[in-house]
Formats: sequence, C-alpha cells, structure tokens
Amino acid sequence: MHRRRRSALVLSAAIVAAGPLLTACGSDAHPGAAAVVGGQRITVAQLESRVNEVRAAQRAASPDETQYQQVLASTGSLTRDTLHTMVLDQVLARAARDAGVGVSRREVQKLRSDLQKQAGGAKGLEAAWLQKYGIAPERLDDNLRLQIEAQKLAAKLGTDTTQPAFWKALSQASKKLHIDLNPRYGTWDATKSSRVDARTPWVRDASAAQPV
Repeated sequence: MHRRRRSALVLSAAIVAAGPLLTACGSDAHPGAAAVVGGQRITVAQLESRVNEVRAAQRAASPDETQYQQVLASTGSLTRDTLHTMVLDQVLARAARDAGVGVSRREVQKLRSDLQKQAGGAKGLEAAWLQKYGIAPERLDDNLRLQIEAQKLAAKLGTDTTQPAFWKALSQASKKLHIDLNPRYGTWDATKSSRVDARTPWVRDASAAQPV
C-alpha cells in the first residue's frame, strides 16, 4: 500500500508542477475561453469557479486572515496551475481511451479509503490534497480517478508515469485534441515539458489578488 500511496503522490506533484508535452498555439479565436481542448471550450468562468473552490477551502482551513493571506501569497499561480490540471485531465482521458483503459467508481472509492486510513480520516486526506496539490475537497474523487487512470495507462504501456513513454502517449493524445491555450495563461514548451508564462506583466493572476 505504501508503494501505491507514493505513486499517487508523485503523480499529483507531476500534474501540478510539470508541463506535459502539450501542443498549444494560444490565440484570440475563442473569446471567453481559457483553453479549447478537442473543440470544447474550458471557459474563463469555469476556470474561475474551480479556483474559487480552492480559495474557499483554503480560507476555511486558515485559522485567521493573516494565515490566509500567507496562503494566497504562496499559491499565486493557482489559476494557471488549475487550468493545467483541467487540460491535462482531458488529455489523460483521451490517452486512456485510446489505450482501452477505464476506471470504475469502485476503484476510486478503494483508493480514497486506503488513503484516508493513512491520513487519519477523510478530513486529513482532504487537508493534505488541498495543501500539497491545490485540490478542493469536492474535486478529490476526480483527482483520484485521474491518479488511477494514469497508473493504469502507464501499466498498459509497460512503463510508469515518470518515464518518456508515458508522456509521449499524452503528447500524442494532446495533438489529436488540438489544444489551444489562451495566451494570458502562458504557453507550453514541448522541449522542456513545462509551462512557460506569457510575457504580459500587465495581466494579474486574479486567484492571487482576489480573496474569496
């Protein structure tokens, strides 16, 4: 079980911090969209709603305003990180579907139960995911599904989530989805496998500036 838990934590860190091999050519062709994935828009409103979920959870978890402001300061890239996760979720779903990989609700419930035991209960797990990965409690099951999906995809490919073969599969899926990222949220550098911030100093990250 410890090995499984470590795998889940490593993957979550990769989802939040590492840029997959995505192909994006941000433009203004889709007003109101934070990104377009497979012809479907992730709207700015949807992105802001997800960010607000995290901010509300962070405020609830902060004992006072001073600590909440410290949390805001330390998570200033939350909007871009959240969009990253939302896009990656769809890329991973496409790669898994192409490989014939699926995840059942029972698998998600089992992983959650196992992790809750190690975290000292449901609240402990929710607090850990919020603090480490910026995942709001109401999105925990979605994130665990993503963890399992990634692990099963890697196993199907005969590799693991840290190896080039896994990220190559995501790159192939992203190309099929024709991802178009709004330039205000940065661009994707395929060579370095990381997100690069757009050079627009006049654009402020609303998630860092606006308390919930």
